[in-house]
Amino acid sequence: MPQIKIFDTTLRDGEQSPGVNLNKLEKLEIAKQLERLGVDRLEAGFPASSNGDFEAVKAIADTVKGTSVTGLARAVKSDVDTAWEALKNSEEPCIHIFLATSPIHMTHKLKQTPEQVIETATGIVRYARQRFPQVEWSAEDASRSDWDFLAQIIEQVIDAGATVINLPDTVGYTTPKEYGELFKFIKDTVPNIDQVDLSCHCHDDLGMAVANSIAAVENGATQVEGAINGIGERAGNASLEEVAVALKIRSDFYPYTTGLKLNEIKRTSDLIAKLTGMYVQANKAVVGRNAFSHEAGIHQDGVLKNKETYEIITPEMVGVQPDTLFLGKHSGRHAFQDKVKTLGFELTEENLKKAFKQFKLLTDRKKEVTDDDIFTILMEIRTDQSGVAKYRLDMFQVQYGTTNIPTATVALTTPAGNQMQEARTGQGSVEALYNTLDSLIEEELKLTNYQLNSVGSGKDALAESHVQLNVNGESMNGRGTAQDVVEASANAFLNAVNRYMIQFHQSKPKETAAKGGF
Repeated sequence: MPQIKIFDTTLRDGEQSPGVNLNKLEKLEIAKQLERLGVDRLEAGFPASSNGDFEAVKAIADTVKGTSVTGLARAVKSDVDTAWEALKNSEEPCIHIFLATSPIHMTHKLKQTPEQVIETATGIVRYARQRFPQVEWSAEDASRSDWDFLAQIIEQVIDAGATVINLPDTVGYTTPKEYGELFKFIKDTVPNIDQVDLSCHCHDDLGMAVANSIAAVENGATQVEGAINGIGERAGNASLEEVAVALKIRSDFYPYTTGLKLNEIKRTSDLIAKLTGMYVQANKAVVGRNAFSHEAGIHQDGVLKNKETYEIITPEMVGVQPDTLFLGKHSGRHAFQDKVKTLGFELTEENLKKAFKQFKLLTDRKKEVTDDDIFTILMEIRTDQSGVAKYRLDMFQVQYGTTNIPTATVALTTPAGNQMQEARTGQGSVEALYNTLDSLIEEELKLTNYQLNSVGSGKDALAESHVQLNVNGESMNGRGTAQDVVEASANAFLNAVNRYMIQFHQSKPKETAAKGGF
């Protein structure tokens, strides 16, 4: 069967989700996992948008060798030059250039005539091909563009050297029938279209991104773009895991396949959910917590007799494993190291010691330590940025109850090494704690989002907190874990502040280009 290429934009379009802010180490962890998943092309970011994005894209390009690494660029020579500097050491440098083609965009945003847009597109593609062996060109807002104009500009862009043509549904407006017909028209009309891969990129504003993507494949698309868990601008992108599993399960109807290792899907989904703070809804297809749960008695009876009565996807296919006891308090370092390797992590000797120490501390307080617990510990260590002066929580105590005012006392060490202590009240225990931390921290802080989740189940489960803080005008994410929900909340708050301190220490990225989305 023909193999459809998978273009993952989790680290570019996915990171543009409101509230998501990944640092370089976190992006690198996600990129490595996407490589294990088997994506054909990995869009690592928008190098010209900031120094931080440039460094992250460069680190990924220098590290990931099993997949083609891509950087986004506007139709501007300086963007192309910056992208080349970030990507030149990758196995197959690829640049992704976008330019709007719809009448509304050309008139009001670009302020160019159709002829000028063609000249700009062909000129920048020709310039990019002087360095990049792979050049993808995207007709931004293609689904609302004039089809005859699209055919005209695509033919000329291919002649200029483009190797991939992308027709994005930028605002999630189209339907499967319309989108499929657009791809069929381009395949039938553009004489040199067989010289390139034809790609689709769908947004989910009307909930049809996956259906639109499959309609494109049915009508000639050879590449599907999207993000794991469907994250992205506004309502998000097509969920790549849903596309891949749909093609697999309905191979009787769709004669296509992908190169994805489907049993890596759940691990990839969990990693991205943890690091972005965008948790997957319970009833999400393929990766949701309830995707393989059966509540109704009739369903349960059927599944017990034959799983295929109500289960079209096996949990094992997408890497869902039962919650089994991992290791206990008597487990040794070698057993722990073997489990780390089984989970797909490679740790330095120093980080292995840190992880084992955290594991032992957890076994003193938690009877059953699961893979999810270990995964959380390893991610905290792998994405920790040490070596920079940060705020450190020395002690905290919270008093609260139904008949008294919640009060928090906190002892804190500042980046300058000063030890401080303060107490504040609040309407609840977390608010009292956050009011106290706010009073001790010099930066101007405003909490804009707070989430609390459990890692696994049971009354002794680890608590995982995600916050979004406005720190001196910069939006920062924070993540923290602990067995106590209040301690996890404190860790997340300080993590957000410290991420700002690290970014500031490394010279806060100077924005040079608006983040692009199509």
